[in-house]
Amino acid sequence: MLPRHRHVRRLLLLPKPLPLSTSATTAFSPPNPAPSSAAAFPTAPCPGLDPAALAPDDAIAALPSVADSEGSTAALALFRRLSSRPDLCHLMRLYATATTLFVARENLPMAHEAARAMVANFAEAGRLREATDMLLELRSHGLPLVVETANWVLRVGLRHPGCFAHAREAFDGMARAGAAAGGGGGVRPDGRSFRALVLGGCREGRFEEADALLAAMWREGFSLDSATCTVVVRAFCRQGRFRDVPELFGRMSEMGMPPNVVNYTAWIDGLCKRGFVKQAFHVLEEMVAKGLKPNVYTHTSLIDGLCKIGWTERAFRLFLKLVKSSSYKPNVHTYTVMIAGYCKEGKLARAEMLLGRMVEQGLAPNTNTYTTLINGHCKGGSFDRAFELMNKMKLEGFLPNIYTYNAIIGGFCKKGKIQEAYKVLRMATSQGLHLDKVTYTILITEHCKQGHITYALDLLNQMAENSCHPDIDTYTTIIAMYCQQRQMEQSQRLFDKCLSIGLVPTKQTYTSMIAGYCRVGKSTSALKVFERMVQHGCLPDSITYGALISGLCKESRLEEARALFETMLDKHLVPCDVTCVTLAYEYCRRDKTTIAVSFLDRLDKRQQAHTADALVRKLSTVGNLDAASLFLKNVLDKHYAVDHATYTSFINSCYESNRYALASEISEKISKRISGFKKKDVAVIP
Repeated sequence: MLPRHRHVRRLLLLPKPLPLSTSATTAFSPPNPAPSSAAAFPTAPCPGLDPAALAPDDAIAALPSVADSEGSTAALALFRRLSSRPDLCHLMRLYATATTLFVARENLPMAHEAARAMVANFAEAGRLREATDMLLELRSHGLPLVVETANWVLRVGLRHPGCFAHAREAFDGMARAGAAAGGGGGVRPDGRSFRALVLGGCREGRFEEADALLAAMWREGFSLDSATCTVVVRAFCRQGRFRDVPELFGRMSEMGMPPNVVNYTAWIDGLCKRGFVKQAFHVLEEMVAKGLKPNVYTHTSLIDGLCKIGWTERAFRLFLKLVKSSSYKPNVHTYTVMIAGYCKEGKLARAEMLLGRMVEQGLAPNTNTYTTLINGHCKGGSFDRAFELMNKMKLEGFLPNIYTYNAIIGGFCKKGKIQEAYKVLRMATSQGLHLDKVTYTILITEHCKQGHITYALDLLNQMAENSCHPDIDTYTTIIAMYCQQRQMEQSQRLFDKCLSIGLVPTKQTYTSMIAGYCRVGKSTSALKVFERMVQHGCLPDSITYGALISGLCKESRLEEARALFETMLDKHLVPCDVTCVTLAYEYCRRDKTTIAVSFLDRLDKRQQAHTADALVRKLSTVGNLDAASLFLKNVLDKHYAVDHATYTSFINSCYESNRYALASEISEKISKRISGFKKKDVAVIP
């Protein structure tokens, strides 16, 4: 018994089914029931009884009477009609009455049907726990808990988002109840039980629990079916766990369920979505070697992957292979993927050609196809053609969706035409479409670019009000704008809000905060953000390091900046030229030119030359010719080329400062180097 649900037990403290009467009605009614019309109905069965016209109490009380007069089949038919009534489908008394009635008449299949109907209706109302508690209570009233009903709880519960925890807890509770009763009152999970839970865990992103269930499933000797395997493979791919897929396939083969084309295609598709196209082709070879023939979906995934990494011509060759194939032809999705590839490269004429070819082949472009092409034209600034395509799709019976409008809105925003974007937005809302996260983010980003902080914040608040929750990228856009405007208090407040609502800051979020604090001269605060970033496993890149090094240099914290520079190089990150120049210049300003020159030794040839050129020009401008000459000599000693503008800047500064000897020395070095090159050229002439 479960004491937390006393109301469930109270519902089951019922007398045996009685003929339809006031006493029967009272047994199922709460205290002080409303006046009932039960007395108006005879106790004998009434062929003309209309269940829809009965009050709730009278309808429930009619079940025993119908069972006694017309039998269990008639009572079950009445129950089915009653359980579909909106005012009765969530009343526990209806199911308690029907189940105990059928148990008393020794008709367990009907009792289980009533119990399953209870689970389905209560799960839909978010009351799955209440229904499963009732199932456990019904054991003491003669209804055995069987695995089929338990699996029904899982299947029904897991159809509803957010119900995985309740479904798992319900099943665990039923299994424990069986163990406590010596195995007579509970159930033991079977393969269907595990598969249902694994599916639910993967769909809700509860991957650790799904992994544990998979391990338990293997131990019990149960295997995945093809459909569940596909879901698990996609879950592995979303987590980047591509190396776990071969082990999964190996276990399936050992258990007599080798992976099929659909399973392999899911793996190939996951690799392509992450940009691992070469690995995807290796998987294709493995699949073919096992006697499995790739289908149009396999090839479409590969075409999509090739387009995403810019290998559009290779994708088109594979596309032509499909066109020429006698066994399968490209479908609408294949054409759409290929059109998207050409649009990404700005090859809109080819994309339009494919649209025409698609129609010639008897394939009707869908909303997604048109939206893809519209997006390509908007990115290229061809808005007239985009509107023509939108009108064309309407004429062909395909209504533009919010993604179609987002493409046009985004295109206008990228061109800085915010007013035109809002006109299109009004078109979308006039057709009953609701703004999604992408729409809001596009508009917020554009307002931030234009410095319209108030409009951006208004849109952010609208998102929350419309249950369209902003993600970390949306918040990062506004945080970055605050940082650019040196409003670090507001930026920090928004950053803290992200943490409080469970959003995980990205590399861009942290870098924006670090750059903002450095911009206002608060490098200590920037270092704290940097430390938090590292502690939370978010790896900084060269831009993050560069912003922090620049901030430390501005505050004359050169040793800390130098340490960060060395750390960045140790991590094999390539510093940008500005970072190298800034740090070296600050050391030169403090007459530590030797240290500054030593920075060049850890850079590659290209960066050494670029950094030296920039430093010589900068040092020459401020008259620090001694430091500038050191960098020039370093470059010349390593036989690197000296930029003409750099040489001219240095020589002019020498003349202005009356440093003729230094100018002559450097000119002679450069002349000798040029002369040396000429001799080498002559030596190789036959």
